[in-house]
Amino acid sequence: MKISDLLNEENVVLNLEAKDKYEIIDELVEVVSRSNKVLDKEKVKNCVLEREKVLSTGVGKGFAVPHGKTDAVTDIVIAFGITKNPVDYEALDDQPVRLVLLIIGRDSLVSSHIKLLSRISRLMNNEEFRESLLSAPSKEDVLTLFRKEEANYFDIT
Repeated sequence: MKISDLLNEENVVLNLEAKDKYEIIDELVEVVSRSNKVLDKEKVKNCVLEREKVLSTGVGKGFAVPHGKTDAVTDIVIAFGITKNPVDYEALDDQPVRLVLLIIGRDSLVSSHIKLLSRISRLMNNEEFRESLLSAPSKEDVLTLFRKEEANYFDIT
């Protein structure tokens, strides 16, 4: 499963207005909740917030990957956002965040969930890719960047 297979223009948000990580999570949960795969928006939000209590999902290099597993979705749903301004996300490297990928998986889809987390972490280690995303002028450009970067990194069937 590729990130680019799950992303579309409806779940990519440019210029998130959020001022802190909780507003980012709220905005991106709102985006995924439009999917017919989401059964209960509040449960989705709560699973992400519970995970955030364990350890910040601001993993560094200006990137955060809030995530959670719940029976409130029928399949994996994601949303990608770029903040308008840098946001203090309590990241592990103490640097502000601008790139955020929300991943919500069903409890029974642990393997796919972990693979997606691993893939996005590997992609976001590429500084050129991160910079390209930050300067992407449109949602379609974001989607194209993800497709190209995944094609460079992963041989996935």
